[in-house]
Amino acid sequence: MSPSPADGFGPRFALPVLLGPALNSVNTTMIAVALVPIARATGTSPADVILLVAGLYLASAVAQPAMGGLVDRYGPRRIYVAGMAVAAIAGLVPLAFPAFAGALASRVMIGIGTSAAYPAVMAAIRNQSARAGREAPRGLFAAVSVSGLVSAAVGPVLGGVLVEGFGWQAIFVVNAPYAVVAMACALVGLPSDRTRDAQTGPAAEERGPGGPDLPGLVVFAVAIGAALLFALDAGTDRLWLLLVAVVGAVALYVWERRHPRPFLDVRMLAAHPALVRTYARLFLVYLCTYLVIYGITPWLQSAAGYTADAAGWMQLPAVVLAGAAAALVSRSRGVRVPLIVAASVLVVGGLFLTVTTAAAPMWVLLAVIALFGPPQGLTAVSNQVAVYGQAPEGRMGSVAGLSRTAIQVAAIAASGIIGPVFGPAPSDGGLHAIGWTIAALAGAALLLTVLDPALRRLSRPPRE
Repeated sequence: MSPSPADGFGPRFALPVLLGPALNSVNTTMIAVALVPIARATGTSPADVILLVAGLYLASAVAQPAMGGLVDRYGPRRIYVAGMAVAAIAGLVPLAFPAFAGALASRVMIGIGTSAAYPAVMAAIRNQSARAGREAPRGLFAAVSVSGLVSAAVGPVLGGVLVEGFGWQAIFVVNAPYAVVAMACALVGLPSDRTRDAQTGPAAEERGPGGPDLPGLVVFAVAIGAALLFALDAGTDRLWLLLVAVVGAVALYVWERRHPRPFLDVRMLAAHPALVRTYARLFLVYLCTYLVIYGITPWLQSAAGYTADAAGWMQLPAVVLAGAAAALVSRSRGVRVPLIVAASVLVVGGLFLTVTTAAAPMWVLLAVIALFGPPQGLTAVSNQVAVYGQAPEGRMGSVAGLSRTAIQVAAIAASGIIGPVFGPAPSDGGLHAIGWTIAALAGAALLLTVLDPALRRLSRPPRE
């Protein structure tokens, strides 16, 4: 169903909802084509320049739930605008400091600023639904998912055009005008936070006294950062990083259980197991997705002999099918069936990878890659609807932020798996191992979906 101005979900409201989250997605992939030019221009080693990728992942993983908490406390419009302002300023940093340190600082700031958008728009949708007295259009959730998929897909293409035409700093500077436009759209299209009602306003613990949980945030950042650094260069000499991540996770759990306003509300998660299962599905399915993204592209170049450009274009059918699947599932009220289909297709796709070789003709490779597109669209929309429906009142921002953190952690985990599996160079054997891994992970996601009773209730149409 297409939103119309009369029901509160018209184009003026939808535009900032679609623009904001896409900025994080495009920055995630746009950097790929600029790593070599940045390394050359700043005299940075290839091993160090990869920190530009890690910096955004780490900042986003930590900032998503933090921004979600701020959304719940202060309102989505304020935090959306503030986040876009940070992203706009961050885009200009490399102009003032055209060195690697400036680029890294910019990436971290962009990760923090753009992390405000998704939890803000999810909370804004719920607030608007309460104001309008009607269910939010399923098509709006699909549109948010498609905008993220499309922006991630066009990131390398846009990055290549910007770097070739204007230099490496352009991929940072482009954030400034984009963020300013998104800010303007939010100020015009998103209702004032003062109009939130008692249901969609801050939860009781967010209204209470006390400051933010800075120790919890720091411990979370240390744990995630250690896991990310280990994933980027796994080895027995770096197992201490894995130990730091595990100890940090345990310490975080113990601390957060006692804090009156925790950064990561483990008590809320314990009280809502269906939400935890949704996060687990997000992690499993996106781990499969990132294993394909990070594994197929280097394999196509190193083992199958395709150029970087050809390897990039060969991902396009999957993106198109992901968008089509997202649009299709937006017409259905169900959540459970699309998730079952998505996990089942991933199992089949993983099994196909176990028999794929570099000698296969291009049409076979295109068909196998395309098979991983529909699960992205089905999962993105259905789990997004599940998160929206399972979030406690007044905690939409925090819950949405944590859902994105689950995806970021999946990306980190995929990075850690790809290196040891491929070893010195991508090979058919390594691709087959990735295929078996995907089939096993997707099988776990399928089992988790089939056995989840909360999804059956969530799939039922609301009473008239």
